[in-house]
Amino acid sequence: MLLKFDYNNMMSDFIGEQGIKQEELDAMKGKAADAVAKFNANRGQGWLGWTELPYNQDEVVADILNYANEMKKKIEYFVVLGIGGSALGPAAVFTALCHYRHNDLPKDKQKIKFLVEDNVDPERMLALLDVIEPEKTLFNVITKSGATSETMSQYLIISDLLKKKIGAKWNEHIVATTSSARGNLIKLAKENNFKTFYIPESVGGRFSELCPVGLLPAAIMGIDIKAMLKGAEEMDKACTGVENNSALMCAVLQYIAMNKGKNISVMMPYADSLKYIADWYCQLWGESLGKAVDNDGKVIHAGQTPVKSLGVTDQHSQVQLYTEGPFDKVITLIGVKKFRGDVTIPQGAEQFPDVNFLCGHTMGELINTERVATEYALTRSKHMNNTILLDEVNANTLGQLLMFFQLETAYEGYLLNIDAFNQPGVEEGKNATYALFNRKGYEAKKEELENAPKKNAKYII
Repeated sequence: MLLKFDYNNMMSDFIGEQGIKQEELDAMKGKAADAVAKFNANRGQGWLGWTELPYNQDEVVADILNYANEMKKKIEYFVVLGIGGSALGPAAVFTALCHYRHNDLPKDKQKIKFLVEDNVDPERMLALLDVIEPEKTLFNVITKSGATSETMSQYLIISDLLKKKIGAKWNEHIVATTSSARGNLIKLAKENNFKTFYIPESVGGRFSELCPVGLLPAAIMGIDIKAMLKGAEEMDKACTGVENNSALMCAVLQYIAMNKGKNISVMMPYADSLKYIADWYCQLWGESLGKAVDNDGKVIHAGQTPVKSLGVTDQHSQVQLYTEGPFDKVITLIGVKKFRGDVTIPQGAEQFPDVNFLCGHTMGELINTERVATEYALTRSKHMNNTILLDEVNANTLGQLLMFFQLETAYEGYLLNIDAFNQPGVEEGKNATYALFNRKGYEAKKEELENAPKKNAKYII
């Protein structure tokens, strides 16, 4: 079954003046229809290649599955070298669909340990090298350009290590996921005969989880990637028009909320398996919508700050702010009807009524009851909230959820009249890094940095 989107508690019927009136929603029909029309007209074009991933990858999926089945017989560690969407997506899907403590299981219960390296902290790299055996490891280098400083520095370290430890067959321990047509990594792949999978040119990093960027790591870990793609297809087909389009409705509600000063979007899954979906969402929402100018060149500084949270853990750290703090947030709860396993809370506290009421119930009941209670508390305090409800967490429903958020983000971009698929702010930081390292071609940026105001010592304590 498709996920359900419950937006009752976004409406003034439930939260009064802080909510959205039906007439405000009705007034958005023309703008919403225009967003859908623009989206449908641009499907598969420009940076919207991700819209077609559920439909056009039969050969790619077959190649991935064949390669994964071959490599699973040979390796004990699978390491993703990437950053941004190249790392957040694989980590989120692994956490959602594999055993929560997968890497700690004994070898008779897990054959391959999964690790994601998405930073260049030297202590982290040293720690990785302490826990893997290079000769039993497959490293997945993921970068379309092959010029991503973080990923390519990792590649250079790992390739040097492999050459020293393994010798002539070092290349069999690297699989490249990159562009087929351009960039440094494809050149290295051809030069060194790496197994290679391709990122479609029309798919950007934060929208790449349903292409080989995410499908290969998932397949290596035994996840049903066909079911993921099927779930994405089902969600996509359910969100084609204006009526009964849950992703569009979510985007419209967030648009109205932003115009009411709700500039923070809190993503709060009530399932540990979905914890890193919130991290993935934060990049998708923040990087896509945080734009200085609109498509007409008008300075608007658009965007809504994404915040990750976890139920029930963050009921004890953040919910106080959400229920009694400023009315500047929209809180999205993600619930799971049925967990893949459950634990009954045993008897043993009869003398303590304030504990004994739990006995005989399950932890699944407890976490879902606490979610409903948080929803009630937020609604009672008149803070905007909505709920996405999954029947259970599996490959199909996860594919639905990923596509839901991608569609919502695309619709939001059209509503805001911005380019949701570029990232000029990220590029500015990259260019400054290149200049500081004296990379050729960035001399002007280096001069700009040298002429920037120098830090004043009186402001440093």
